[in-house]
Amino acid sequence: MIIRDILKLKGGSVVSIEPGGSVADAVSAMVRRDIGSLVVLDGGRLAGMLTFREVLTALDARGDELAGLRVADIMRPDPVCGAPDDSIESLRELMHREHIRYLPVKEGGRLVGVISFHDVANAVIRETSFHNRLLKTYIKNWPEGESAK
Repeated sequence: MIIRDILKLKGGSVVSIEPGGSVADAVSAMVRRDIGSLVVLDGGRLAGMLTFREVLTALDARGDELAGLRVADIMRPDPVCGAPDDSIESLRELMHREHIRYLPVKEGGRLVGVISFHDVANAVIRETSFHNRLLKTYIKNWPEGESAK
C-alpha cells in the first residue's frame, strides 16, 4: 500500500489557515472539524503545520493564554512531507523518526493532502482484514484429500 491509496480512502481535503491567523481561530477550526492539525498556507505555499501539540506547548508556556498569539508564532515551519508514491512502511518510519502525527503530502511541489497517524492505522487495519479474508477463503476452499507438500 502507498500514500496515494490512503488519500483515496480518506479524501484529499485539506483544512488550512494563514500564518497571520490567530491561534484562537485555529483552535476553533480544529474543534469544529474534529481534526488535530491545520496546514499553514502563505499565499498558497506550504509554510508550516499547526497541531494540537504546538497549541498545548504554547498554552503551557503562556499560562493558558492564547490572546494575541498568531499561528506563525507557534507553527512547525517547513514541515517534512511525504509523496503519493511513498510506501506505508516508509511513511510509518518517517512519522516515527520525526515524531509527527500529521504529514503533508506533496506531489510536484503541490499539496495534495495530509495523512495522520490515525489514517495510517486505518489503512493497516483494512489491508490486514483483506489479507485475513483471502487466507480464510483459501483455507476454507482447500481441496479435500490434498495434503500439504
